[in-house]
Amino acid sequence: MRSDEQLVRVGDVELCIQTFGRIDHPPLLLIAGNQSSMDWWEHGFCERLAATGRRVVRYDSRDTGRSTRFPVGRPGYAGDALVHDAVGVLDGLRLADAHIVGISSGGGIAQYLGVWNPDRVASLTLMSTTPVSLGERQPDLPTPTEAVSRSFAEPLPDPDWNDRDAVVDHMIALEYVFAGEARVDPDRIRRVVTRSMERGGDMASAANHWLAAATPLGDRLGEITAPTLVLHGREDPLFPYVHAEALASEIPGARLHLLSGVGHQHPPPERWDEVVAAIAAHTATAPG
Repeated sequence: MRSDEQLVRVGDVELCIQTFGRIDHPPLLLIAGNQSSMDWWEHGFCERLAATGRRVVRYDSRDTGRSTRFPVGRPGYAGDALVHDAVGVLDGLRLADAHIVGISSGGGIAQYLGVWNPDRVASLTLMSTTPVSLGERQPDLPTPTEAVSRSFAEPLPDPDWNDRDAVVDHMIALEYVFAGEARVDPDRIRRVVTRSMERGGDMASAANHWLAAATPLGDRLGEITAPTLVLHGREDPLFPYVHAEALASEIPGARLHLLSGVGHQHPPPERWDEVVAAIAAHTATAPG
């Protein structure tokens, strides 16, 4: 069962949310990465998760989709606000806690939740991310591949954000960069980006996420008590899989599951069965 989209007030912003599954099932909150609306958590993926007996919640973070937008380049908020927004989504649905699944920077937000709001976290699943808290015990981690590093040093020119075809082509090009050696389905990315633009208009303000730095967490990942699963692509060129090993080692009792043929990307449909099964098994053994 998929609900209609709804807007919830969180502080000074409105966030667009949508749920899948039965209201009496344990809630599972999906947190997307930088510049990503809820559409990157595709309907089919959410429905498969819901079929495991979870009430799946996805939402547009601020500056994406149908949620509140800020002027491009002037977000007026820090990264902490993105963490508080996730808590606000739970409050808006009157949920005491939830299983938290975050990808990329959404996985960073999930780590903050695990430290700052442990009472709201039934479990953590951290996907395609890196430790946000590195202490002296942590060895140096490998840097991004040359192609990814070049994309940051010499970024692709921004498209005309009002030109849907130009935006789609731009996002497909970025997907190839961050997928590394993993397979990319351009038709799938086209569908996701088109859906996001149809729902929320142009995507220019989403780049504000890169300007929103969070309060330093310090060496605190060891304080996380929520059962934690680290899911990571073996082909990730932004955070090579050693980052996942480091993350799992920082969080007490965390388990690591590497995904073959996956880069720095939302898991492709051919990996959904594996990812859904891993999340379902993990959340079944955690309270919530």
